[in-house]
Amino acid sequence: MKLIRIFLGFILMVLTCYVQAERIKDLASIAGVRSNQLLGYGLVVGLDGTGGKTAFSAQSLRNMLNRYGITLPPNVNPQSKNIAAVSVHADLPAFAKLGQNIDITVSSLGDAKSLRGGSLLMTPLKGADGKIYALAQGNLVVGGLGVSGNDGSRLSINVPSVGRIPNGASVEREVPNPFANGDNITLNLHTADFTTVSRLVQAINYKIGLGTARAVDAMSVWVNAPKVVAQRVAYVSMLENIEIAPGEAPARVVVNSRTGTVIIGNHVRVMPAAVTHGSMVVTITERTTVSQPSPLSTGGATAIVPTTDIEVEQEDSRMFLFNPGVRLDEIVRAVNEVGAAPGDLVAILEALKRAGALRAELVVI
Repeated sequence: MKLIRIFLGFILMVLTCYVQAERIKDLASIAGVRSNQLLGYGLVVGLDGTGGKTAFSAQSLRNMLNRYGITLPPNVNPQSKNIAAVSVHADLPAFAKLGQNIDITVSSLGDAKSLRGGSLLMTPLKGADGKIYALAQGNLVVGGLGVSGNDGSRLSINVPSVGRIPNGASVEREVPNPFANGDNITLNLHTADFTTVSRLVQAINYKIGLGTARAVDAMSVWVNAPKVVAQRVAYVSMLENIEIAPGEAPARVVVNSRTGTVIIGNHVRVMPAAVTHGSMVVTITERTTVSQPSPLSTGGATAIVPTTDIEVEQEDSRMFLFNPGVRLDEIVRAVNEVGAAPGDLVAILEALKRAGALRAELVVI
């Protein structure tokens, strides 16, 4: 019977570790294997009167016509409401090859009301180095809708001044990638953590061999890799599917001051403290009353007299006690029993931190 209990306990421990395990693919990325941002400026044509009349859109139209041999007189301003000046941006994935297509996003730069129904003319997309890496062109897909009336009234659904073109750009230049260079690769964690790095090194060395991986710092791990590209691809595929149990996050309370959202980590602890919280509600009501003179009086007149009513309501302040080292569920239950709103909870947490009773990092965003 004792052996059965030990065996069941061991199975439970293994299952718990398996549930908590995560792949290296989900925890880290390979240094140098990244996407690159592209940006371009172009014209959207064919709009149904929802374009813009900015000076730079007219100048862009004039330049395009000149490029095709059409010269406009200097005193002619080619303003048209069926065109719009737009910015075009996209992410060029790692290992993108010549001729492959990528998605692009088109956004209005001027006063165009909607890009629905428009077509993007050929637009070069440049990288941070100023070189052209892709060419974009195509018909826009706009999820928003905007309509307006002659009296100035307007109705918009979502955002009609932004659209996308799936596979709207073709890659014209490849980005050099250091993946195949050298005899090692570097794994960078998405979140720096000494515990996770240590476990990652141990898992790789146990799986492949001692000395294969070496920690650089709390973010990076240096790993030996084959020099042959085909072997390196298979090697990285094996690496990224190794599972480890990442280190737990530090005790932290995150407060969003704009929305009142409060996230409390699992390791947050509170030292002995007594908390009382209450609020005072002051209500001021302005009203008017009519003052009538008595029936037998002479020289009296009816008058309107303003009257102000002020009421002060003090809510019941309840006090609750935090015992040493209470956990997350006890904190939430105690605050809920008091009936504190999210804004009140923020005030309580800030007071606990100032009093030195909150054993956690308080982050306000």
